[in-house]
Amino acid sequence: MDINKWKSMAIKKENHTLLKGLCADKYRAPAAMFEKILLDYIDFQAKKRKMNVDKFKEELMKKGNGKSK
Repeated sequence: MDINKWKSMAIKKENHTLLKGLCADKYRAPAAMFEKILLDYIDFQAKKRKMNVDKFKEELMKKGNGKSK
């Protein structure tokens, strides 16, 4: 697996079970559901800050790579 393209993370068992329940309800795989939740939250935060979504994502990517302002 390409570590530059894919990352793994640990979550609490209870949250994983909740995620699987959401997935079963919406017919999505856990990774796809997590991605949708994440992108929806990013959109929400960008709107809350009255920012362009792409600009907000760019700022988050810089912070995530340790290059915050």
